[in-house]
Amino acid sequence: MSKLTLTFDNGPLPGATEGILDVLKERRLPATFFVVGKNLTDPQARRLIERARDEGHRVGNHTMNHGKPLGEYDDAQESVNEIADAEALIGELADPDRLFRPQGRGKTGPHLLSRAALRHLIDNRYTMVTWNNVPGDWLEPQTAWFDKALETLATQDWSVIVLHDHCQVKMMNLLDAFLDHVEKTGIEVRKDFPASCLPIVRGELMVDSSEIATGA
Repeated sequence: MSKLTLTFDNGPLPGATEGILDVLKERRLPATFFVVGKNLTDPQARRLIERARDEGHRVGNHTMNHGKPLGEYDDAQESVNEIADAEALIGELADPDRLFRPQGRGKTGPHLLSRAALRHLIDNRYTMVTWNNVPGDWLEPQTAWFDKALETLATQDWSVIVLHDHCQVKMMNLLDAFLDHVEKTGIEVRKDFPASCLPIVRGELMVDSSEIATGA
């Protein structure tokens, strides 16, 4: 049986995230929300992630500002702050595994982390989560992600899909249709992640560091 892990990035965003939560609640499906730290300074947005946690979803760190990939920072400490500042705002909402997803522009590689950020993740026992199904729901026409997601699902035993809170607000019908397909084809929706998408697990490096980090 094929597997699917649902992940939603760049939230929480009032007017968008609650719709996703409603769909997931109705279908009793789990997901992971990788949040941008600065969004949590809005009390309404924070309440959405409190709801996500309370409804059984996992909450992860997706940097403070969602700027360029951390491996492209000239200031090593600034790249570390992107992780630490977001984690401070997430606080008690954080998953016990301290999940972190880097900004990668949809691609994996050494641009994901600076060496300083890598050391920070290891020293603080984070689990780093990547992806293997990025259908591009932010690209025009934004409906094209649906077919791309299904095509990739069909080629993998276990997909970790990246969708975005703000992209789903006008396309809840597509999210429903996507999940209808998942149900009808017997794909198992999971809360955990395949080992291939976990280059760091609770502070233990599972790949050669050169695959995910560069620079200082």
